[in-house]
Amino acid sequence: MARYEALERSNRWIRLCQMVLYPATRMLGRRTYVGMERLHRRGPMLIVGNHISHLDPMFDVVLIHKAGRIPHVLAKAGLWKIPVVGRALRGTDQIPVERGGGAGQSAVERARTTLESGGVVLIYPEGTVTREPDFWPMRPRPGVATLALSGDYPVVPIVHWGTHQIYNSYAEGRKLRLFPRQDVQVVVGPDIDLSAFRGQGSDPRAIRDVSLLVMQTISGMLGEIRGQRPPEELFDPKKSQRQAKQAVDGTGEPSPQAQDRP
Repeated sequence: MARYEALERSNRWIRLCQMVLYPATRMLGRRTYVGMERLHRRGPMLIVGNHISHLDPMFDVVLIHKAGRIPHVLAKAGLWKIPVVGRALRGTDQIPVERGGGAGQSAVERARTTLESGGVVLIYPEGTVTREPDFWPMRPRPGVATLALSGDYPVVPIVHWGTHQIYNSYAEGRKLRLFPRQDVQVVVGPDIDLSAFRGQGSDPRAIRDVSLLVMQTISGMLGEIRGQRPPEELFDPKKSQRQAKQAVDGTGEPSPQAQDRP
C-alpha cells in the first residue's frame, strides 16, 4: 500500500527508524493495513489499540507513518535503558511509562502535552500485552479515558491480528516463530463518539465508562476481524487470579469443589 503525503516534519531518527521498521515488518509477516485514510489528517489524534504481542508497536508506527503522521507511543520506561533503542526512542520523542505508585501520571501529562501541540499519541489501554487465553482484550486502565477527556480530540481505534502468531509474549519456551510466514492485519476504525462525556474529565464514573467504551469498541472490531463473537465481559486478570487462588487449598492442590467441576 502506498504512503500518504507527510503532514509533519521528520528528523534523522525518524528516518533511521523508517529504514529499519519498514523492511522489518515486511519480513516478519504479510502485513495488511485497512482504513489508513482515517489517519491522514492534521491536528491532534489519540489512537487506541488492542495489544496481543510485543510486536504490535512496530506494525502500528509503520501504519501511522505511512498515513503521513508522526506517532508518539506510550511504552514501558525500561526500553529507554537499552543503548541503541533508548537513543532512538528519545530521538523520535516517544513517551516512557514508569510502573507503580502512580508514576505513570507523568506519562499521561506528557501525552496530553503532545495532543495539545497537535501531535498523534498511540496508547494501548490495557497497559500490557493481554493475558486473556484467547487473545481477547482485557479491562483497560483509566489513563486512556483521562487522555480522551482532557480535550476535544479524535479518538481513533485500531485493532491487529496475527502478530501473536509471530511472537507470543507469554509462550513457554520458544516465543518467536518466523515460519511459516503469518498474515498480520491492522484495521483502523471510525472515531469513537465521546460527545456524551465531554467536559466530564474529573468525574470518576465518566472515566470508568469511557475506558470501557473504548475497550469494548476495540473488542467488537477484533471480533469482526476474527469472525467470532467477543466475550461479553472484558477479561480481568486480577479477578482471574483471585478465582484461581480460591480454587486451590492450603496444600497447593485443587480444592474438592474445583476437582468436581467439568
